[in-house]
Amino acid sequence: MITTDAELLEQALRGIEDAFTALYRRRQGGVYRFALQMTGSTAIAEDVTQEAFLALLLRGARYDQVRGTVASFLYGIARNLVLQRLDRRSSAELEITEECAGPEDLLEDLTRRESIEQVRQAVLSLPPVFREAVVLCDLQGSSYEEAAMALDCPVGTVRSRLSRGRAMLARKLRGVAGCAGRSIECSPKSI
Repeated sequence: MITTDAELLEQALRGIEDAFTALYRRRQGGVYRFALQMTGSTAIAEDVTQEAFLALLLRGARYDQVRGTVASFLYGIARNLVLQRLDRRSSAELEITEECAGPEDLLEDLTRRESIEQVRQAVLSLPPVFREAVVLCDLQGSSYEEAAMALDCPVGTVRSRLSRGRAMLARKLRGVAGCAGRSIECSPKSI
């Protein structure tokens, strides 16, 4: 029988280590990806993930199942930790890391990596309130309700932020594509 996140949290708060381990294994990847997509830094994402689960153990008694899922509660904790980090690093550049792909077709691989990097940069350049909505709903697959709980705001606000964030992202990516298209047209090789 599959144990729910809420049951695992309850058991973990009673000191059952296996329950905490199971909850960690189940939710760690999503929290890590959220933090990575919000900051672009693997180091910060790793720290935020560890700190979020520690905070869950310390403040898990505050979880209210009526307000949302354990995952949403955990994303809310991670969100606060990410925002603290972003505030501290607002003037510093965020590092972006990417796993290397196999060397099948070098040109295709480089093009794909460049596209991924452009999307990452565009997401990272969004103001945090819009970036949160885009990352949670579009990249993490959270529902509006789960995102609303994590962001501690009404569902309508999530929808509004998501809509505006998507529009900003589309403009940024069209701008990148437009610049790339002009540089190809104007390159010395094409003259």
